[in-house]
Amino acid sequence: MNLLLVAHGTRDPAGAVVTERVARQAATALGVRVASCFVDVRRPSPADALAELPGPCVVVPMFLAAGYHVRVDVPAQLAATGRRDVLLGPAFGPDPALVAAAADRLAEAGAGPDDAVVLAVAGSSDPYAQSDGAKAARRLGLVLGRPVTLATIATGGPRVGEAVAALRAGGAQRVAVASWLLAPGLFQRHLHECDADVVAAPLADHKAVLNLVMNRYRAALSARPRTA
Repeated sequence: MNLLLVAHGTRDPAGAVVTERVARQAATALGVRVASCFVDVRRPSPADALAELPGPCVVVPMFLAAGYHVRVDVPAQLAATGRRDVLLGPAFGPDPALVAAAADRLAEAGAGPDDAVVLAVAGSSDPYAQSDGAKAARRLGLVLGRPVTLATIATGGPRVGEAVAALRAGGAQRVAVASWLLAPGLFQRHLHECDADVVAAPLADHKAVLNLVMNRYRAALSARPRTA
C-alpha cells in the first residue's frame, strides 16, 4: 500500500527538501511507493499527490500537535478527493520518541546538564495543539531530569525570547532552546534571535522521525477493517 506524508508547508525550500528526504528514506525502508505533500503554503497539495498515487494509500500527517490542520483541514482535503481507498493515520503529536530526539538535538548543540531549557513550539490558538505542546514540554523535562519551560514562536503563549529573558532574570547562567519543529525555515531562524546560549536543530533529519513514519504506517495497516 502506498504512503503519503502530509506536512504543513513552508516558503523556505530547505523545509520542503527535508520532508521529501524523509519520504525517500521511507520508500527505501518500507519498500512501497511514498510521496510527500503540503496542506498549506506550497504544493503539491494532498489532492495533487493522491492524483499521482493510484491504488490504496496510507496518509501520515507529519504534525507535532493535533491542531486545526490535523483535526479539520487534512481530513477535509482528503475527503474532497472522493477517494475511498485512503487510510488516515494519526499525527506525530508529542510522541516519546520525538521527545527523546529533541533531547538528542540539545546535546548535539552543546547544551549542558545545568542549562535552563526552553521548548520552542510553533504556537497555536487551538487548545488541542496547546495541550500537545505542554505534554511535549513535560515529557522533555522527564527525559532531562529538570524543568522545561514551554514557549511559542508565533502565537498562543509566552514567546521564546520572553522565556529566555525570564530565566536569565531568575538566575539562569545559561539557557538552551530545544526546537519542537520538524524542518528548517523562518520559525527556526527566529530561534537564533532569542539570545539563548544554545539553540538545537529541528527534528526531521533525526532517525526517530523515519522510525515514527514507519510505525504510523504499519499501525494504520493493522487498524484497517478486515473484509470477509
